[in-house]
Amino acid sequence: MSNTPHKPFPTNPALPVQPVQPKPAANYDNILNFVVGGGSGMASTIIIQPVDMVKVRIQVASEQQGKGAKVGPVTVVRDMLSNGKGIKQFYKGLDSALIRQVTYTTTRMGVYKGLFSNYQEKYGEVPFLAKSAFGLTAGFIGSLVGNPADLILIRLQSDATLPEAQRRNYRNFGDAFSRIIKEEGVASLWKGATPTVIRAMALNLGMLGPFDEFKERLNKYYGTKDTLQTRLMASAMAGFLCSFMSLPFDNAKTKMQRMVKGPDGTYPYKNIFDTMGKTVRNEGFSKLWVSFPTFYARIAPHAMLTLLFQDMAWDAIRASRKK
Repeated sequence: MSNTPHKPFPTNPALPVQPVQPKPAANYDNILNFVVGGGSGMASTIIIQPVDMVKVRIQVASEQQGKGAKVGPVTVVRDMLSNGKGIKQFYKGLDSALIRQVTYTTTRMGVYKGLFSNYQEKYGEVPFLAKSAFGLTAGFIGSLVGNPADLILIRLQSDATLPEAQRRNYRNFGDAFSRIIKEEGVASLWKGATPTVIRAMALNLGMLGPFDEFKERLNKYYGTKDTLQTRLMASAMAGFLCSFMSLPFDNAKTKMQRMVKGPDGTYPYKNIFDTMGKTVRNEGFSKLWVSFPTFYARIAPHAMLTLLFQDMAWDAIRASRKK
């Protein structure tokens, strides 16, 4: 017999490496980004809708009166209350506004949050340039998805300002949607899409990235972590920035979406640049920001509430996961 010692039999052989399964919660986060964003936007819209109605009426009145137009929120509200239609008229188009949030805000908030989270997981801290790119992307995609609801909302809100013979008299969102397809074609649901896209990109560039950036800087300055005070300050600054950046495009978008053909069979505006150029010539340069106080009163609180509701919802989701 050989005296050569036997090699010990391996008692712990290497086992095949099993792939690590992601936590169940992680599988739902991408979906939750959209659900939370859309729900936050809808809650904000219900609160802000009357202000949006007044904003649209001011823009329409400025277009109709031209240079020297003196119209403000107090005048518009007084005139609306004196027509005998009551408070209900301030919520005209609410169904369209909510559907717009389901399409536009759900998409933009979900896309931004998804891009932000994925970048953060891979590279850590998200630079402001990346936040800005994510905001532009979210605005672009969201506005394309939400343009039909936005178009119908503008028409419902401004229909009463048209001469009686030109009024469309839509009953509700469904009636408007079906009639636009039947009378103007499916493509007309994206009428004014160019200014809508540009407006959305400008608004989200000034809203989403800056909110996170302001929040991060305030956290470092105060040595805190996303307190209510920090979120309020960050959302207020982002609200002002997105209002100022987007109003000229919002004004052009409103005019293009509500326009009707003249006696010669042509539309008064060819594109966003023609609309803005005619606004400057006929109303004056400053009228690109007509109704800014009302627009700010509509956009800033809506942006603030949407951002705050979103953060609060995610706080609740994270807290429930720890239980």
